[in-house]
Amino acid sequence: MDRRSFVAGSIALASAAATPSLFSSDRAFAQSAAAPPSKRPEPGKRKFVSTAVDERIAQVKKKIRNPQLAWLFENCYPNTLDTTVDFSTSDGQPDTFVITGDIDAMWLRDSTAQTTPYLSLVHLDPHLREMYRGLMRRQARCILIDPYANAFYSSARYGEWKDDETTMKPGVHERKWEIDSLCYPIRLAYLYWQQTHDPVPFTAEWSQAAHRIVETFRVEQRITADSPYRFARKATSFTDNAPNDGRGNPTRKIGLIHSAFRPSDDSCLFPFLVPSNMFARTSLDQLAVIAREVLHDASLESSAKSLSAQLAKALEEYAITEHPKHGRIFAYEIDGYGNRLWMDDANAPGLVSLAYLGCLDRKDSLYQNTRNFALSEDNPYYMRGKYAEGVGGPHTGPGTIWPLSIIMRALTSTDSAEIKNCIEMLMRTDAGTGFMHESLDPNNPGKFTRSWFAWCNSLFGEMIATMADQHPDLLSSI
Repeated sequence: MDRRSFVAGSIALASAAATPSLFSSDRAFAQSAAAPPSKRPEPGKRKFVSTAVDERIAQVKKKIRNPQLAWLFENCYPNTLDTTVDFSTSDGQPDTFVITGDIDAMWLRDSTAQTTPYLSLVHLDPHLREMYRGLMRRQARCILIDPYANAFYSSARYGEWKDDETTMKPGVHERKWEIDSLCYPIRLAYLYWQQTHDPVPFTAEWSQAAHRIVETFRVEQRITADSPYRFARKATSFTDNAPNDGRGNPTRKIGLIHSAFRPSDDSCLFPFLVPSNMFARTSLDQLAVIAREVLHDASLESSAKSLSAQLAKALEEYAITEHPKHGRIFAYEIDGYGNRLWMDDANAPGLVSLAYLGCLDRKDSLYQNTRNFALSEDNPYYMRGKYAEGVGGPHTGPGTIWPLSIIMRALTSTDSAEIKNCIEMLMRTDAGTGFMHESLDPNNPGKFTRSWFAWCNSLFGEMIATMADQHPDLLSSI
């Protein structure tokens, strides 16, 4: 099902919310309480087992004093491996298919983001290395099926969105064109190469997919010709349809890449989605490194560098705007005519997540101005509630925030007090389930969407593991 169907127009009340015994009167976990039993599947029922990940869990837990936090970490960090990874072999090669959780399809974005937290351990576990080799292979095959698709099935079948007015192919779950869908596979490959210097997954098929990515980005600059892409869905929601008969709002062709949809799978208002173009610029720089060091493909390296330079120039000229309160900040979307949208969305890439994705230095003044805007009530999708504050987005509507945004805030912060506050907000808002969720009502965390959202779970685990290495005193103070 589409993610919106889990929202159903309002925040679903989860039965798991009725567990107040986990909380003291202020909903914080009682320091003296013992943690409940682990929510991980029994060892024999886990989808993928990594000894390095299990050892990492034990190491990090030793640095955590608070029993609820240790419990949350143990539940969340391995959730992607425990519940969403289907690892096998095909044609004698590893093949890895990663569902998002409660949706039985693989997003190019999510499958990378879900597994990124384990990349630092890949040199310790040959089995984990095979999992990544299989995922890179599967992602390349998906891109070659259709570079405009954002989500795929494990087999060549049609699903519930087969009647969308676009060119649907067998194996495609959804065909919402999102720039970041082609950036995340590059990010996975680049980070894997940095960790391993293993050339094995960089096959001719992967190289072909890399060329297809650059070709698609070039087409979607729409400099000399219109795009072949069109998308319309028989739905009443504005966010499920691109404007102008599925082709998007008009733009002045300035060298940026057009995107029909945001990483939330919601349609763009203005087609130049700034965070995604910045992510594409960074990804192309990373692809140039792979082309030079691994593929020895001078043509691909040159193409990636050239396009990255075009994006950098256009972003510098058009994406930086003057806000009356926050000064020079990046807009969220623009159209090249001077129109801009000031907001941020919780999904990544968003403006706050740019430092996490390596697109900007977190100490950069322009990034700090932009981050301050996004984490303020000047952002129409920022909300403060009784138990938490953070960024949401149109996908779940005003009045909701995403734990993902709180985690990204912590991962991009230079302030220990801010990081600690983020962790404590997440502890207050799991609704006793032991896991993170897609969105929640910050005045009533028992109202949330998606009880099984592996990306947010694993990212929470990455955040805690990162703090265990970088700020152990902070973790022990909670």
